[in-house]
Amino acid sequence: MSDNTLKKTFLNKCEIKAMDAEHKRKLSFNIGKYNDTVVKGKMQFADLDNARKKAKNIKWKTIEDLDKYLVEFEMNFTKNGGKVIWAQDAQEANEAILEICKRHQARQVVKSKSMVTEEIHLNDFLEKNHIESVETDLGEYIQQLDGEPPYHIVTPAMHKSKEDVAKLFHDKLGVEPHLTPSELTLVARKNLRAMYTSAEIGVTGGNFLLADVGGVCVTENEGNGRLTTAFPKVHIAIVGIEKMIPSINDLNLYWPLLATYGTGQNVTVYNTIFTGARKKDETDGPEEMYVILLDNGRTNLLKDPNVRESMYCIRCGSCLNACPVYKNIGGHTYGATYSGPIGSVITPHMKDFDEFKHLSYASSLCGNCTEVCPLKINIHGMLHYNRTLAVKLHDTEFTENTAWKMWKLAMTHRSMMDVAGAGIKTKVVNSIFKNSWGKRRDELSFHTSFKKMFAERNS
Repeated sequence: MSDNTLKKTFLNKCEIKAMDAEHKRKLSFNIGKYNDTVVKGKMQFADLDNARKKAKNIKWKTIEDLDKYLVEFEMNFTKNGGKVIWAQDAQEANEAILEICKRHQARQVVKSKSMVTEEIHLNDFLEKNHIESVETDLGEYIQQLDGEPPYHIVTPAMHKSKEDVAKLFHDKLGVEPHLTPSELTLVARKNLRAMYTSAEIGVTGGNFLLADVGGVCVTENEGNGRLTTAFPKVHIAIVGIEKMIPSINDLNLYWPLLATYGTGQNVTVYNTIFTGARKKDETDGPEEMYVILLDNGRTNLLKDPNVRESMYCIRCGSCLNACPVYKNIGGHTYGATYSGPIGSVITPHMKDFDEFKHLSYASSLCGNCTEVCPLKINIHGMLHYNRTLAVKLHDTEFTENTAWKMWKLAMTHRSMMDVAGAGIKTKVVNSIFKNSWGKRRDELSFHTSFKKMFAERNS
């Protein structure tokens, strides 16, 4: 059994963030802008519901035959002159990257936004090996300056206001205080431009893997992904195995869906397909390209049919923006790379179930996450399954088990409930929930029972 350290940390952070009015104001403001744009973005679809169903069916087919598609991708990517590395876990992936860095005597790496590199803690690993890793996405760059992980899987610095960023740049970069967002962007651009040409290696993630052409798709709005791959001699793409789709022809469906549900755009500004290193007749691009296919717990999701559907996720972040829990406690509270509803589903299976099962309880099971998912993934159903699995594995605490047994006993024996008068019920309930419900609320008071009220109204 876990010592519940992660759970206690999570609850403590929840307590702080849920009561932080300024934090909730910033988050509400940014999510509000997102919601407005998504409504407009959805208007591009003549039949949105059918598009979502089709996208889900394609992903279902892909994940059910994932082994075949992975082999097909490797064969086609290798034909184009690329090199594929299979990594079972974070250590294997990091060691493979380090070996490539050493071979090319690299001392600096530029990165385009990638949640997978956050998952394997690549920046920390490279730093320990005396290699500088620089984030080039503006949001990630802000977070790296502040020494924080991404707050949101699409908008890494969603919890920061423009005043927060201005102060951060002043403190860390020595620029004038109170700069406007446009001026801050120019500062970041100036600092990063020189690094693109000096770095020996560029690292990206991948939004999709294309089996039929052996391609890696990178979707972005700033152009940093293209700069990261155009100048360095080596391009390393680290991609989770679940990002596979069968064909390049499927992108006309997935790119608009990802853009609409991710940022509210019709399509993202820069959409690039990498199929290998620079060809003889090309003027830019890397001399070598590697794709690291990462498992790191994903096959745990694959082997359990009850949560396999979570592998359909295209990381648009819409479930985070819709979740009432996320909107109160924010991204950092979860203590995991992937936060919000989808993160609460996959993290316990990808990591240690006993240590992270508490995340599945951080949900009202309202179903809004499932409703807004572009692929109609049954997210709240899988959160419920994780809770059920925790009980089956006897990973629940004694006090919780006892409480549910008492509740079941009372609910199935009406006479026991009738014996306890309103005064006893009031005292017992307020005593049990003193440190949870009653901590910030008035005490509950039971004046009568539903049975008596029903009898009186129908007499």
